Amino acid sequence: MRLTVFWQRMAAHFGASYADSFARDHVMAELGGRTVHEALDAGWEAKDVWRAVCTAMDVPAEKR
Repeated sequence: MRLTVFWQRMAAHFGASYADSFARDHVMAELGGRTVHEALDAGWEAKDVWRAVCTAMDVPAEKR
């Protein structure tokens, strides 16, 4: 998954303005105690980060 697709999905689920705030501030166990930005900066694949977000935030299956 390209980062542009990842961010499009984040915006579609959380809203354009909240997606970045969530990605900066929400620490998730599914990402090893990291935020979305920290996980991406640490080299995690965007698809794996998206899967973690989906699991943590109960994203509906049709949006995964």
